Amino acid sequence: MSNSSMSSLHLLLVYTSLVIPSSCYSQRPSSPSDHVAMFIFGDSLFDAGNNNYLKSAIGRADFWPYGETFFNHPSGRFSDGRIIPDFIAEYLNLPLIPPYLQPGNHRYLAGVNFASAGAGALAETHKGFVIDLKTQLSYFRKVKQQLREERGDTETTTFLSKAIYLFSIGSNDYVERFSTNFSAFHSSSKKDYVGMVVGNLTAVVKEIYKNGGRRFGFLNVEPMGCSPYARAALQNSTCGCVDELTVLAKLHNRALTKALEALMGQLKGFKYSNFDFHASLSERINNPSKYGFKEGKVACCGSGPYRGILSCGGKRTIKEYQLCDDASEHLFFDGSHPTEKANYQFAKLMWKGSPSVTGPCNLQTLVQE
Repeated sequence: MSNSSMSSLHLLLVYTSLVIPSSCYSQRPSSPSDHVAMFIFGDSLFDAGNNNYLKSAIGRADFWPYGETFFNHPSGRFSDGRIIPDFIAEYLNLPLIPPYLQPGNHRYLAGVNFASAGAGALAETHKGFVIDLKTQLSYFRKVKQQLREERGDTETTTFLSKAIYLFSIGSNDYVERFSTNFSAFHSSSKKDYVGMVVGNLTAVVKEIYKNGGRRFGFLNVEPMGCSPYARAALQNSTCGCVDELTVLAKLHNRALTKALEALMGQLKGFKYSNFDFHASLSERINNPSKYGFKEGKVACCGSGPYRGILSCGGKRTIKEYQLCDDASEHLFFDGSHPTEKANYQFAKLMWKGSPSVTGPCNLQTLVQE
């Protein structure tokens, strides 16, 4: 290696150690057989920076003030700090799980993050501007192949069967269609449309199962009609939630519950944990002070009513925005995404919540079984 290359590598390592606390890397797995890895699929709630590397990405968070509180720089996460998978990784004694598209990321002993902001379960959702769910699945297959080449079939099979597969997907399929083509949501077609979304998700789950996955974690769809973005951009008035999206969220979550129960009966060894994100976020929107927030409806960063217009950072169509003094006082950081403080609370519920909020078992139980 040339002296200039060595110097560049040294600077990269120094930079990494400065921007990410060393504790995040305190327990690196040394082989696939001595830990539980995590593979992450989904949308902006789980995207750790994949969209940073998409030239035509519909949404990116690689600019200030995203990442301001924990990383002290924008990491590509749609929050002021860490997101839910970051905290789950900590519970599993793993480092921060890197995005799949991050240059130089070719070791997957802790798992990898495939999530892409704006992605949906349907390939048509924001097509060409995101990594859709089926493409995320294709990336997973490539990772499996690399592991087999490096570790062999037996060790890879054990590794994948022990891993946790996390999913946050679906809301973009509804919000995108609602905002661009309301006719898609006539009452006669709602059930069929929801069926397509949930069907695409379960088809991917079945493929991961065929490739060795056995333990899965899900977020159901949040109350997307009550986000600051929905109130500000999709609602004609500023007095309430978008009722049509509320109906779709409830239909989706019922269909998802039934689909997961069916998979339990169909797939031998299939186990799952389903976090009621809808109920948990709704509770905090309506009763913020009970959970340590001063504001449950107004975002920390953005513009317009509820600071719900997605202008945070001034890098999108609208350049003007307001930023709160203390993100930890807010449930939402921008118009659609929770603050780090909220993400920590949700991750804690996913990890060790009661069956009423995370069922039929939490992730901690899923890992121990």
